[in-house]
Amino acid sequence: MIAMSRRSWIAVAIAAAVTVAALVAVGRMWAAIGDVELGFAGWLALILGVVFAFALGVGLMALLFVSERKGFDEPGEWR
Repeated sequence: MIAMSRRSWIAVAIAAAVTVAALVAVGRMWAAIGDVELGFAGWLALILGVVFAFALGVGLMALLFVSERKGFDEPGEWR
């Protein structure tokens, strides 16, 4: 296993703290709004948003792997 430096541990701790704080804030807001009914249009928008975000992530990761495999990420020569 790769040993992490002190700065890396601090960065991980800060990221974890921010994530926990965001989750607590979202949980409190969710509890505060109470029971809200979501109609057909709301469910459709939610599903399409999740599918679009997932497809975008998959597409960008595919481009990243193709780019790295074909050598597009190597430093170029100035002409």
